[in-house]
Amino acid sequence: MEEQLKTILTEAFGESSDSEGEEQQQLVHSHCVENRDNGEALTGSVFGESHDWEKISEIDGLWLCKDFLSPDQQSKLLSSIQKEEWFAQSSSNQAMRFGDLPGWAVELSSSIHEAILFDNCVAELESCEKGKEACIFPQDLLWRKPLFDQLIVNMYRPGEGICPHVDLMRFEDGIAIVSLESSCVMHFTRVENETCRDQDPPQKVPLLLIPGCLILMWGEARYLWKHEINRKPGFQKWEGQEIDQKRRISVTLRKLCCTD
Repeated sequence: MEEQLKTILTEAFGESSDSEGEEQQQLVHSHCVENRDNGEALTGSVFGESHDWEKISEIDGLWLCKDFLSPDQQSKLLSSIQKEEWFAQSSSNQAMRFGDLPGWAVELSSSIHEAILFDNCVAELESCEKGKEACIFPQDLLWRKPLFDQLIVNMYRPGEGICPHVDLMRFEDGIAIVSLESSCVMHFTRVENETCRDQDPPQKVPLLLIPGCLILMWGEARYLWKHEINRKPGFQKWEGQEIDQKRRISVTLRKLCCTD
């Protein structure tokens, strides 16, 4: 475990002297003591910023960070997207990029990496068994290079959503979605198989996405659950209240499968 921690610290901070390394390890150990998991939520300090992570208990591999982007960061990200002029025409509502991503998207990917780095470390240091249960993002995915190389930005007008789907198999495990502007409810439904089609309709798990939040999908959440957003009148309710639907922007980052 100490060697794993040393590797993580080297990746995060670069090479350091023995005394600096001891200080870094002490910093992480203090972080672990002060920020043990509390039920299904983890709180961690990431490079001076505090983030709350919620594990969605019904679905393995689904995590929500409600406070990923501050209002100012959201504004800057929206400004960067607007400068691309992807949605200048009224008929345009989606933009996709492969490989060479815009600078702001690369920066967003780096921010996602940093936001989960120390909290994954916390989970690992607790215990191997507990770390598996509390892993926000698998290490083999977190350290792949690049972390993401495919970008899709969607602009949804009021009433527009997305049908139930599992992301294409041309993409690797591990998907990140940042939600901007209007709040919405995303529903998850487990993929049906031949043995359960005659049974009761599959359970839907709702997830409230607020502006600036980040969701991570990997493992079962990525492959065994469909996700959808139905923004037709009457479908967007949370705790009995209808959500005021306005324009919504979503930024999805994925990694293309190797073709070798």
